[in-house]
Amino acid sequence: MNCEIVSIGTELLMGQIVNSDAQYLSQRLQGLGISVYYHTTVGDNPERMRDAIARALSRSDIVITTGGLGPTQDDLSKEIAAELLGLPMRFDEASWAQIRAYFEKLGRDCPEINRKQAMLAEGAEALPNACGTAPGCYLELGGRTLVQLPGPPREMKDMFERQVAPRLAARMDGCIASRYIRIYGLGESAVAQMCAKWIEGAGEATVAPYCQLGECQLRVTAKAATEPEALGKVEPVVGELLAVLGGAVYAVCPTSEGSMEAAAAQALLSRRLTVATAESCTGGLVAARLISCPGISAALCEAHVTYANEAKIRYCGVDPETLARFGAVSEQTAREMALGLRERSGADIAVSTTGIAGPDGGTAKKPVGLVYIGVASAKGVAVEERRFSGDRERVRSLAALAALNGIRRAAIEA
Repeated sequence: MNCEIVSIGTELLMGQIVNSDAQYLSQRLQGLGISVYYHTTVGDNPERMRDAIARALSRSDIVITTGGLGPTQDDLSKEIAAELLGLPMRFDEASWAQIRAYFEKLGRDCPEINRKQAMLAEGAEALPNACGTAPGCYLELGGRTLVQLPGPPREMKDMFERQVAPRLAARMDGCIASRYIRIYGLGESAVAQMCAKWIEGAGEATVAPYCQLGECQLRVTAKAATEPEALGKVEPVVGELLAVLGGAVYAVCPTSEGSMEAAAAQALLSRRLTVATAESCTGGLVAARLISCPGISAALCEAHVTYANEAKIRYCGVDPETLARFGAVSEQTAREMALGLRERSGADIAVSTTGIAGPDGGTAKKPVGLVYIGVASAKGVAVEERRFSGDRERVRSLAALAALNGIRRAAIEA
């Protein structure tokens, strides 16, 4: 079966928000054995919405729309789909009751304008919304399946996982399984060259490389009647790739949502180690990414943004003479930041970042993008010099990624 995702919303076309709905759905549908052939994005214009949905219904087995289910006049995805399918609209009392209950839970009166959200095409099954007001709908007609989901990612994901994925999975006679190999320290071209045998091969499992900011990943995928059978084709290939890539691999994940911070957090938590951070150029980004990981409170004991020299002295014990002689952006300062913070905090591991994120402040000897990352542990302290390119946010993001990798490696080596 093939699927088309129609994303509705002028804000998507204007670039005001990123279309994370389509990315998420494509990944989940692949795991169900459903191929996504088209992504269509259309604004809140009735004529263009009609054309986009009509085209999708004419060429795809499954059409999933996101957005356009709100209570306002420009939220017309259900009405337009019903018109194209020749179906009248009906008022669904159960949906209306759920919408009113949602407002009551918030302690607010339900506006009459929200009655519009309880209108469904005749024959469509309502999909209750546990996270918002807009119910979705599921309709099978004439060999085609139409699924209409709300646009807000939290609402869309909850509705898809609870109510749509089980319906679609029950209709499939096969399963696609994937593993994602996360790689740090090797560029995409190097990975492609090292793994060409598998990427270009025609075995039971396919291997595809993807480049991300500061890292890359390999997706290993196979199809079989059941998930265990598909994984039986995937896992031997993963093992062969790990043997080739060695220490550049920092995680193997069942989805593409793995991250360096998750790997660092897991390394800390599984070994019952603690960490402290002192950040200058990254401005708390390292700590913020760690804090996004559930359970990290057992490992992250303290975090400091030591942007000013006085803060480096106060919280990390950096010698003023070091700052005067070598400067804030130096190997010596990064070393003293990490060592001093580890001693003062009592953490097993301490990490420091200091650098020039730009766009100003660089010199011939210390250009924009120069960053020093210090990691102190019971084994001593190591300082890494990195030279990143790009704008301020890119430099900061790459520096944070390198620091997180330093934490992960220190935890593993401990």
